[in-house]
Amino acid sequence: MLIETQNTPDPEVINFFPPVKILKSGRAEFADAKSMRKSPLAEKLFDLGGVQSVFMTEEMISVTKEAGASWDDLKPLVLAEIMDHLSLGEETLIEQADTAPGQDEIIGQIIGLLNARIRPAVKQDGGDIVFKKFDKGIVYVEMKGNCAGCPYALVTLKEGVEKVLKNYIPQVKEVRACEKNAEGDNS
Repeated sequence: MLIETQNTPDPEVINFFPPVKILKSGRAEFADAKSMRKSPLAEKLFDLGGVQSVFMTEEMISVTKEAGASWDDLKPLVLAEIMDHLSLGEETLIEQADTAPGQDEIIGQIIGLLNARIRPAVKQDGGDIVFKKFDKGIVYVEMKGNCAGCPYALVTLKEGVEKVLKNYIPQVKEVRACEKNAEGDNS
């Protein structure tokens, strides 16, 4: 996947132009921990370190680095994260309709636990787990890679993922796997 880059008049900012659509419509900006929870890609970019903010449109991802960071070190890492994210077909922006009060905070906790405690273990087996949505106490996730279709995936979900999430987040009642495009999402 060829991702074009463009330097800007601001030496702290580089624009990245992947060959696929980034957002379905509109734009989104991520400059703090709460906002980036709504974008798995933004969260991955911030996890690299040295990233101050991320701005996305349908065609572009604009990354602003921190003053002390070097583009020589950061640019290849940003390119790799964008390529990995888009090649896996993961959602760039998690859209939540009519979230209840406090729901954003719960979703942030769920995504944080998945990234910190569960994804590293699943990745060791050549798979991945991606948060899809949280609705009425049920966490919907998608198993990817070697975990997609694995006979032990249900055991992993119920005995691993569900137990961890229920232990730390009382609002979580169950974890279910959802198949890609199972809910009519043809993107």
